[in-house]
Amino acid sequence: MTEQNKIKKGAKAPSFTLSNQDGGKVSLKNFLNKYVVLYFYPRDNTSGCTLEAQDFSARSEDFKKLNAVILGISPDNCQSHQKFILKYDLGITLLSDPEKKVLEKYGVWQIKKMYGKESFGVVRSTFLISPDGKIADMWTRVKVDGHADKVMLALVEHQKRKK
Repeated sequence: MTEQNKIKKGAKAPSFTLSNQDGGKVSLKNFLNKYVVLYFYPRDNTSGCTLEAQDFSARSEDFKKLNAVILGISPDNCQSHQKFILKYDLGITLLSDPEKKVLEKYGVWQIKKMYGKESFGVVRSTFLISPDGKIADMWTRVKVDGHADKVMLALVEHQKRKK
């Protein structure tokens, strides 16, 4: 059974501390009392990953108004993240997980098949973490088109249910 199968809605989100694009440490516990949109993506500067980062950046102020922060995680290093952010003027925080420990905790580091070959890689996934540190919603094998909007709608719906 993969870790992915173990993470369920309502479960406590696995904790982590990773370096951001500037080399500073960021921990999930820094965001208690906020919603966290935690999205995992394969690689900086690829077409799908760029589009996803741009979509989340374009909506970052809307998420902020709803007490949510957006964190993207990939195996790329901090310097790669920094260049990626500058190149596309991204308004989100990117975290580096070169040892793939957080990717594994969240079950998104999996065997993928491409052109008949198998190799490990990041399965594009997003987790909405509620202010109490629990998984409020999750999406696996994400299709980039319209994904940021889907996450926004889920956040709004979750907040309505909590009132």
